[in-house]
Amino acid sequence: MTLSVTRGVPTDRERDLAPLDVDAAGTDGSPWPGAPSGLVRLPTRSGDPRRHRSLRSRHSGSQRLIGVVLLVGLWEVAALLGWIRPDELSAPTAVVSTGAHLLANGTLESALWASLQRVFWGLAIGVPIGAALALAAGLSRVGENLIDGNVQMLRFVPIIGLESLFVLWLGVGETAKISMITLGVMFPIYINTYAAIRSIDPCYGELADVVGLGRWARLRRIVLPAALPGFLVGLRLAMAVAWLLLVFAEQINASSGLGYLIVQAQTYFQSNVIVVCLACYAILGLLTDVFVRSLESVALRWQPGR
Repeated sequence: MTLSVTRGVPTDRERDLAPLDVDAAGTDGSPWPGAPSGLVRLPTRSGDPRRHRSLRSRHSGSQRLIGVVLLVGLWEVAALLGWIRPDELSAPTAVVSTGAHLLANGTLESALWASLQRVFWGLAIGVPIGAALALAAGLSRVGENLIDGNVQMLRFVPIIGLESLFVLWLGVGETAKISMITLGVMFPIYINTYAAIRSIDPCYGELADVVGLGRWARLRRIVLPAALPGFLVGLRLAMAVAWLLLVFAEQINASSGLGYLIVQAQTYFQSNVIVVCLACYAILGLLTDVFVRSLESVALRWQPGR
């Protein structure tokens, strides 16, 4: 008696154990011979995923640049057609010409240097103070009771309204200007760092107890890495606040800086000089934001998607 063996549809176990032979796949696109025709091989993306992200970022950057060019072009056309008067808002070509003139005679360079120094010292003093207060309030209940309520209360006081008190206490020199920037910078650093510390999963503390980490080891290996993303977000906001407050700070009896140029141009109805200074603020703010983003990409490489 002769036995005949007929190959049917493979079982699930046979599919798992047998290697997939691409050449022996069904002609209808099925992953193995005799498989139901409804099963098909799905295509996968080939290539380096980092290359795809780089191409997407370049495409997005080019689109943003096109948007800026279109806005400036519409602005120039409106100025040429007389829809915008020169004493109200100068044309982009006039603004560029004025900026080149101020840069050539050294006026813009000295103003930029004076403003950069004030922002630098405000950040250099305010950022460590905000981070230290956030650590003290986030790591202990006593520190939270003593610090958080006072900081939250001061956060809702308009800093511009404190300008008169700063002048009364510190005079009209550089100390009052830098103090305004320092106070404004401190709040976003504190809020974001404190929130990041308080949101640490308690399981990490239990794991530290099991491993036997000391107080400083916990701070270095658990608290600081967990608080770093929130700190960097606060740093981005702090830099934006620093440039905003610089305009008001440089109106306190200043004799140099971009804010001083704006006040002088307002007095003599020079809208082209005002736009040049505002463009400098925008460019400097964008450069500082790019700097913090680059710092994030280096410091947070351990995060998924970086």
